[in-house]
Amino acid sequence: NKGDTKMPVFGQVIALIALSIPIIAIIDGITAGIVRTLGQQRLAELAHRERIAALERGLDPSKLPPAPIVEYEHGFGMGAYNPMRRFHGLLIAGIVCLFVGVSIAAFLSIITSHEDGTSRNAWAVGLIPMGVGVALLLSAALVRPRNGNGGPRAPGSGVPGSGTSGSGGL
Repeated sequence: NKGDTKMPVFGQVIALIALSIPIIAIIDGITAGIVRTLGQQRLAELAHRERIAALERGLDPSKLPPAPIVEYEHGFGMGAYNPMRRFHGLLIAGIVCLFVGVSIAAFLSIITSHEDGTSRNAWAVGLIPMGVGVALLLSAALVRPRNGNGGPRAPGSGVPGSGTSGSGGL
């Protein structure tokens, strides 16, 4: 039968597409970061050249607009370090991963159960995202701001209330 020979090929195409989605997403993320960094660098370079040309023409440096600030250390233009933002990000990611793991375990438990009451241990695959979710929730508990402020602060300003002003941060 011709229909029987096409089914495995169709399944292989679907599997290839399913496996290529995360690879494409990773490559796109890396490419977006590179393009953004190159764009920022080009903007800073053009602003620097413009300032040099203005200075060569004899303009007063105080009359020139300030040079653009390119922040590479914070990433994605988030500005100053915000401990509440980090806490919320870890908390949300932990909850999502935990429930994804529970859902996968429940789905695989239902789908692999047999009529005689036995089941395979495929549900254990859900333990992986559950473990990641629990780890993220523990991380969120560890980095939760304790001072009640939670507002942004400058990087390297130290932990409020610790008596230090050095750069022992992230």
